[in-house]
Amino acid sequence: MDNNPYLEVFIDESKEHLQSMNDYLLWLEKNPEDLSIVNEIFRSAHTLKGMSATMGYQDLSKLTHQMENVLDGVRNERIKVDAEMLDIVFDSVDDLEAMVMDIATGGAGNREVKQVVKMLEGIETGEESTTFALEPDHTANTSVSLSIDEFTRTILEQSKEQGQQNYRVEVTLRENCLLKAARVYMVFEVLEQLGEVILSVPTVEQLENEEFEQSFIVLLVTTSDMEEVEKKIHKVSEIDRVAVAEFLIDSRSTELSSPEENNSSELVSNNRKSEEETASEKTNHKQTGNKTIRINIDRLDALMNLFEELVIDKGRLEQISSELNDAALQETVEHMSRISGDLQSIILNMRMVPMEQVFNRFPRMVRQLSRDLNKQVSLSIVGAETELDRTVIDEIGDPLVHLIRNALDHGIESPDERERKGKNPSGKLELKAFHSGNHVYIEIADDGAGINRDKVIRKAVSNHVVTENQSLNMSNNQVYELIMESGFSTADEVSDVSGRGVGMDVVKSTIESLGGTITIDSELDRGSTFSVQLPLTLSIISVMLVEVQKEKFAIPISSIMETAIVKKEDVMSAHRKQVIDFRGKVVPLVFLKEVLEVPSSHQEDEYFSLVIIREKDKMAGLVVDSFIGQQEVVLKSLGNYLSGTYAISGATILGDGQVALILDSHALIH
Repeated sequence: MDNNPYLEVFIDESKEHLQSMNDYLLWLEKNPEDLSIVNEIFRSAHTLKGMSATMGYQDLSKLTHQMENVLDGVRNERIKVDAEMLDIVFDSVDDLEAMVMDIATGGAGNREVKQVVKMLEGIETGEESTTFALEPDHTANTSVSLSIDEFTRTILEQSKEQGQQNYRVEVTLRENCLLKAARVYMVFEVLEQLGEVILSVPTVEQLENEEFEQSFIVLLVTTSDMEEVEKKIHKVSEIDRVAVAEFLIDSRSTELSSPEENNSSELVSNNRKSEEETASEKTNHKQTGNKTIRINIDRLDALMNLFEELVIDKGRLEQISSELNDAALQETVEHMSRISGDLQSIILNMRMVPMEQVFNRFPRMVRQLSRDLNKQVSLSIVGAETELDRTVIDEIGDPLVHLIRNALDHGIESPDERERKGKNPSGKLELKAFHSGNHVYIEIADDGAGINRDKVIRKAVSNHVVTENQSLNMSNNQVYELIMESGFSTADEVSDVSGRGVGMDVVKSTIESLGGTITIDSELDRGSTFSVQLPLTLSIISVMLVEVQKEKFAIPISSIMETAIVKKEDVMSAHRKQVIDFRGKVVPLVFLKEVLEVPSSHQEDEYFSLVIIREKDKMAGLVVDSFIGQQEVVLKSLGNYLSGTYAISGATILGDGQVALILDSHALIH
């Protein structure tokens, strides 16, 4: 079989199962007595084993199988959950992740895992084995006794009176059977054609999740004879043996479940439904699964590119419609605008993914780093469901890793030091994401040592980043921002994890390349908060089009407070800059024709047309020649050659074919 068409699905699903195993292992570490958690880990390991065996990745399958044995011992209370056991299982997951990443990059998924397999085997055989036969043993027909409640008994008695047969059917799959759930599904399809399944052991849910070895038993009510039942089931591939026997009610165990336990009733409620539910349960299975489908991200990118071209053409049509002043054309264009707006919303929502995809890697990372640094750290994550454009998600992971590593290494103190300061020995680290307007904010807050202002200034002066006189007039936030200068670090010693400054310049440049900003708030011995502001999407943005000396520029609406027209006589001078009094605040003016070096036509006017922009507590007034209006535009990159152009974040193509540069409000304010 050519596995290439399924490789991408295998990689995606493997990553999901590995992440699930990591999450549940962290939960199990905090709740070692909760065996329901082990069942979740076992389910992921079991599925991963089956998938890897199907795809032919034997090392992956072998290691997962050995993990499965250990987890099975834990859930059957033969193996105790302790720190040593969890460390080995975590190491196993690391090896599995390395194999999957190797496969994702074109490798064969091979890895030397003898040592970790040997350690897993040691866990498995290190304690007395006491298994509990919860599932049917396919070596004997009478391995499992079907217990029925009064309700099921009544159904069986009525079916007998109506001339139907009650059969106990035990199906055993081949030892090397792959995709067992699929075989079970096919068997149930046959059984539903023959009659009605009253009961199954294990339950339908367990069978669908492949939580059984090779055999399962069903109680079937049918008008067919035993030979026909056996013959039709045998037609399903990968079936090793079928044993059909008459289920005699009087000769069977009549053990009934109590109202408190309700075990058998639960089986009936899970497996025996009304005729309509039973008939539709299997046929609707695929429909339920198809409510969510996987789409190759390249297809979404292609769809987005086509829509971007549509937005450009829409702008062109709006301009033509305005020039021709044709009522029918204007009506059609307005309808097209509404439809394209809805389409844009759908496409952008398709591209939006939850921050959880980035955040879910951090609990495991914090656990490991805390142990490496001999620190106690409690991580809390808030707002993981907050959605962000995929293009931003792809880039924001590494900067967040830098921020978290630095918070653990240089922010949160050692337990002894925290106790000397009167703090809890265990430090707190909070990762928070939330929406605000057209932006997503991500905050990394710790309750550690904070940033020492004097230490930062001394380092900045010694590195000639600022002069001593300049440092005297700097606010705390301005001082904190110095740590994001290239090569700046306040760490006394450079460790494997590094100090605050190592990598912080990369963090800043990466975030700014995404159209975002990063700010720092800190209090000595109380902790620090790094706040990252990011745009929801980078593809299509709303802008205000303005004109400067016949050149058109676009200013993002998200950074605009309002537009204004000011008399030249109202402009004042302060600190060698031209400023205005705007609602009681002094706002400096930025003359775009000077900043952008636009050729001047020497036209003079008694008024200034201003676009007031703001970033947090800072404002600026951009001086333009005229306002064109608000428009949705497609943001295009300038490419590597022009990527460093000052105050320009990109470009767009307008409806008349002209190119308008998109201004970087952050750069203009600063």
